[in-house]
Amino acid sequence: MDDDEAARFEAVYRGTYDQIAAYAARRCDSPQDAADVVAETFTIAWRRVADLPPGQEAKLWLYGVARKVLADHSRSTARQRLRSVELDAEMADLYGDSPGSSVELSVIGAVFRSLPDDDRELLSLVAWEGLGRDEIAAMLGLSRNAVRIRLYRARRRFSRALDEASVPFTAESRMIPAGRSL
Repeated sequence: MDDDEAARFEAVYRGTYDQIAAYAARRCDSPQDAADVVAETFTIAWRRVADLPPGQEAKLWLYGVARKVLADHSRSTARQRLRSVELDAEMADLYGDSPGSSVELSVIGAVFRSLPDDDRELLSLVAWEGLGRDEIAAMLGLSRNAVRIRLYRARRRFSRALDEASVPFTAESRMIPAGRSL
């Protein structure tokens, strides 16, 4: 990128930032989401500075980019919500629907969210994505044995946290649907 392109980007950034930020803020659920959308919009503009139109058209072009980034963000959020609903349903199958069980799914969700990020990621890769140890090892760049050990420890921490939250286990609640393993 030459100095002229960098100067043009900076001028467009200074001239449009507030408008693009307001556009995103009005359409996002949280300020953090809006900040992510704005950052991604200007990252795309930086990468495609040669495509940035001159003058007032640059603002309209950025609105178009922001619109597409918002659409991607909305799809991503919808996928996350769907995964959360699927996990809630799995938890209900495992814990909430057995006779005599009065487990609140919100308690299980809170316990899950209290786990360290790495534990949640491993358990999610198994439960939500249906990945096996070999696949997780390849994805994370670890040995299969390292994944096995980390997964074992994550399960133990989750189990202990559920015990501490007084989530009862029964023989039925420990059964995992065919083809699944946590």
